[in-house]
Amino acid sequence: MNQKELLARKFRVEGIDEMVIAAFEKIRREDFIPEKDQKYAYEDSPIPILAGQTISQPSTIMVMLNALELKETDKVLEIGAGSGYNAALMGAVCKKGKVISIEYLRELANFASGNLKKAGIGNVIVIRGDGTKGYPQEAPYDKIICTAAIPRIPDEWLEQLRENGILVAPVGPEYSKKMINTQKMIKLKKTKKGNEAKDLGAFSFVPARGEYGYTI
Repeated sequence: MNQKELLARKFRVEGIDEMVIAAFEKIRREDFIPEKDQKYAYEDSPIPILAGQTISQPSTIMVMLNALELKETDKVLEIGAGSGYNAALMGAVCKKGKVISIEYLRELANFASGNLKKAGIGNVIVIRGDGTKGYPQEAPYDKIICTAAIPRIPDEWLEQLRENGILVAPVGPEYSKKMINTQKMIKLKKTKKGNEAKDLGAFSFVPARGEYGYTI
């Protein structure tokens, strides 16, 4: 049993949604990381990509995607395209839906777009822009996910989320390279009666860039 199969087995034991695991089994993580690091593709650890950014470790990605409760027909907004890997997984799950991924750094937006094209993922669109303000042009969204640390959840995201939609983001009041697990992973469901929030635990992410990101 290879490393990828071992990880898939681990995720099943942990109760990760089978559609998310199937996407993990289908999409090649090695196609979304620099060639020199492809031998580490299925280690459960983050990997540096470009511009000081990273691709999150598989177990963290699984926690976030599982919390989103993805459906085949979902329209998803992703803040932080990175390498495009997370968007590719969501595109594979939401095969009758659509994923809009916003990336602040042009170099990464181009990298993600190229990786997604090579992987043959046709229902993901990568846009260069400030994802901390969301993307109202395609709203409302069934799900919103942020793959970078954010000081607080912007009102714009909540406005662009459908009723009964789910938002997942690592939120922390401060950011420091020296601090570990400084953000809380928040799962928020928007309901008629208000927003229901759940803390999924402590994590450490690179900082979100943009108007509502961190000043570093």
